[in-house]
Amino acid sequence: MEKLREQKIYGVRRIRTWREAATRYLVEYKDQPSIRLTAIHLEQLDPYIGDTPVTHIDDETLASYIKDRLRPSKTSDGKVKRGVSYRTVNIAQERVIRILNLCARKWRDEQKSPWLDVVTMITKLEEKKTRRSPYPLSWDEQSILFAELPDHLRRMALYKVNSGSREQEVVKLRWDWEIPVPELKTSVFLIPADFGGRHESSGVKNGDERLVVLNNVAKSVIEGQRGLDPVWVFPYGMPDQNGKAMPVHRMNDSAWKKARSRAAKKFQEKFLRPAPPGFASIRIHDLKHTFGRRLRAAGVTEEDRRALLGHKNGSITSHYSAAELGKLIDEANKISTTDSRGPVLTILRRKAG
Repeated sequence: MEKLREQKIYGVRRIRTWREAATRYLVEYKDQPSIRLTAIHLEQLDPYIGDTPVTHIDDETLASYIKDRLRPSKTSDGKVKRGVSYRTVNIAQERVIRILNLCARKWRDEQKSPWLDVVTMITKLEEKKTRRSPYPLSWDEQSILFAELPDHLRRMALYKVNSGSREQEVVKLRWDWEIPVPELKTSVFLIPADFGGRHESSGVKNGDERLVVLNNVAKSVIEGQRGLDPVWVFPYGMPDQNGKAMPVHRMNDSAWKKARSRAAKKFQEKFLRPAPPGFASIRIHDLKHTFGRRLRAAGVTEEDRRALLGHKNGSITSHYSAAELGKLIDEANKISTTDSRGPVLTILRRKAG
């Protein structure tokens, strides 16, 4: 009661806790595409700074959280799980900075005073030292890796490395996104701007419709998928009694990780040297990098590469003419192969230690 009286009569500001600020953010921005990820980070932060006043959030109060997130830990089966990356920690710190800025610049109490006068500078970690560089596959590496993948993953990977699609644009690809182009005797996929990826509200990365052009290899994969399911291009398992199947949730699963381990061993057996670290830990997103690097090696212009990769370039993808689509298809077909007959891609790599 005394605190309320001081606030009412003397204008003494009530000090807000981090938990109050985090809760308000989740409520006010519940429709934000990345709110699920934000909620996870805020939940992880809460045991460390939940009861801390927003006036006291600084590098020192975040130090324990950062230390624990980076520290390796043991799983229930005794295996050692490495800590998260610097990038993951920085994403959480970016949420902290965002909420503190709202406390200072937007949110006001009953006396119209800001929740926070000054936002303390939060020091983010240096990502360059730990960031994993993209690893574009050579043709030999692609052959070795794809031979180890189970059939459903092999089809998706072959489509992905020939279309430049993101993971969720592959696993959730729908037949009703396919648009015939009769003039070119082919079709394209137009992924809507509100596509949710893993979650319905996630949205396409750059907020625009995403045109996916099919070169000959990607087109052959699509043709091989017809008739498997009425909704999903890459369905998971057998259709149920209603003829419907479920989409794959993600490509980066245990089957992918086991396949890349086998591929690393096959690489060493074939070339009599250890597989490069990037190949031994090849990521799903590296298939997209491979597509982009091969386009560049084939002499495709930067403008056309951006269009084929779905990068934001100011153009309206749904307004391409048949001639423009034909040009993009021709450019994508410059890497339309499944072996070393494709464009030479020289990649400078250090030998594995």
